[in-house]
Amino acid sequence: MLEESFLALATAPQPLTLPAHLICEEPEEDVLPVDQVRTRLAHAATSTALRERTWGEVIRRAQRLGEPWDTVAVAMTVPVLRRMLARLAYPAHLERAEVEQEALAAVASALPSVDANAVDAARELFAAADRAVHRLAYAARRRAERETGQDAAHLGRLAGPSHRADRAGCHVAGHGAEVGEERDEYAVLARAVRARVVDLAEAQLIARTRLGGESMECLAVERG
Repeated sequence: MLEESFLALATAPQPLTLPAHLICEEPEEDVLPVDQVRTRLAHAATSTALRERTWGEVIRRAQRLGEPWDTVAVAMTVPVLRRMLARLAYPAHLERAEVEQEALAAVASALPSVDANAVDAARELFAAADRAVHRLAYAARRRAERETGQDAAHLGRLAGPSHRADRAGCHVAGHGAEVGEERDEYAVLARAVRARVVDLAEAQLIARTRLGGESMECLAVERG
C-alpha cells in the first residue's frame, strides 16, 4: 500500500517532484519525480554528500508539510530496508510482511523527531527500523520456545499409556523397539509444530494414529 501510494504520487499527471540539484551533481533538468530521486538515492554511485543533502530536504518537508511528504519520506527508505531485511536472520514462522510492516512503522514513528540538519539524518530512521525488527525477531523466538515446550508437553501426553498400550505391547512382544526411538518420533512432531509444518491438532492426529495405533474411524467419530 505504501509503494502504491508513493508511485501514484510520482506518476500523477502533475507528479510530485524534488529539485534535481539535490541528487545530481550536474542536473539536466530542474526537477525530478520522487521515484527517480529514490532510485538515484539508493544507487551505489551516488555520493554521500548528495544522499545527505537529499535526505535532509525530504525529512524537512515531511516534518513541516506533512502529507504527502511523510509518505514520500517513509517510501524513500524502502530500498535500503529491503537490503537490511534480506540480511536479517529471523524465525521462519515470522512472516516477511510482518517484519516489513514493523520496520516501516518504526521509520514513520521516528520521522517527526529526526534532526533534518544532522550530518546523516537518515541513519536514525534506519537505526529505528533495525531496532524494531530485532525486537520483533527476538520476541518471536521467545514465543516459539515457549510454544515448543507446550507443544512437546501436549504430544508427550499423547505418548502416555492410555494412547499407546496396544502399540507398547506389540513392541515388547514383537520387534522390541526402544522407548528412546519412540520419544524421538514425538520430538520430531514437536519440532514440526514449532516450524508450522503442521498445527497442534494435526500433530496430535498423527501421534494418535500413526504412532499410537488408534483407529482413524474412532477419531473421525470423536471429531464429528
